[in-house]
Amino acid sequence: MADVPAQIQEYLTRTKTKKARIVPLTGDASDRRYFRIIPSGGAPFVLGMNAQPFDYDTLPFVNVAGLLAAMPAPIPAILGHAGDLGILAQQDLGDVTLQAHLGASSPKEHAALYRQAVWFIHTLQRRGADLRDPRFIPYGIAFDIEKLSWEMDFFIKHFLEAYRGIQFAPEDREALRGELSAIVTELAGEPRVLCHRDYHSRNLMLCNQQLFIIDFQDARMGPDTYDLASLLRDSYMDLTEDVVDELLAYFLALQGRSNEAAAFRTRFDLMALQRNLKALGTFGYQTTTRQNPVYIQYMPRTLRYARENLLKYPRFARLRGLLATHVEEFR
Repeated sequence: MADVPAQIQEYLTRTKTKKARIVPLTGDASDRRYFRIIPSGGAPFVLGMNAQPFDYDTLPFVNVAGLLAAMPAPIPAILGHAGDLGILAQQDLGDVTLQAHLGASSPKEHAALYRQAVWFIHTLQRRGADLRDPRFIPYGIAFDIEKLSWEMDFFIKHFLEAYRGIQFAPEDREALRGELSAIVTELAGEPRVLCHRDYHSRNLMLCNQQLFIIDFQDARMGPDTYDLASLLRDSYMDLTEDVVDELLAYFLALQGRSNEAAAFRTRFDLMALQRNLKALGTFGYQTTTRQNPVYIQYMPRTLRYARENLLKYPRFARLRGLLATHVEEFR
């Protein structure tokens, strides 16, 4: 118990949870920490420890969980809380993410799980429109110009400048921001749907042969390609072009929009480029600011995805040239 945070010990004392094994879990890129609690003779559960105390009724995770449960979408059940301790108790979904499972699954299982994941995106968008209500936080925030511009500046600051050590001449930095601004303006102008916001293979858990969605507290409104780009141009997984094409076709069929395939693919690639550049910013930040090098291994795949889209469309020639001057992976 000496290595267990006092907040966790206090929560277990309050809930009279005795003789429990406490297992630290690998967290995400946030400042939250997670612990699996295995009571003697009881079912295990997970305690998420936030960096600060919270008001349960206004906590974004709780608010968005209410929205997703109304759809319904498969999410972990909330089992208890102690806002003064920053503790939220949740259903234990085990340790198998979609990323981890795919390494041991057959191609048939692989395809079925990804179809299920795409179905969830369709559900979020369709039921998200039906359930729109200002009491739910995601409907009041969006991937607007301000948010998307912040993400592109994050890429410049934390990947290009901090991680790669690039020192831009003022005019080159402004030229780069101008090219990225054109992408941001186009994406921000698209019709908005409900987006998970971080929908990839590490935020989908497989439990009892069912996928569950986690880490949804930052949900907001955005382009209909956003979650698809997160899933199908995932920094943690390689998907072939045939698989991506099939899953995009499946999504459009679910929505009755199969006639939009060519235009939708162009919008998908634009969104994927923005998502991949933003991911590089996150990986650079984790490495340089948080001193967490685990994300370095995912940079090559993310760079490759971005380069492929920069090469695919002539409109990105200048942007690619500005990046390739300093980053060899974009050449």
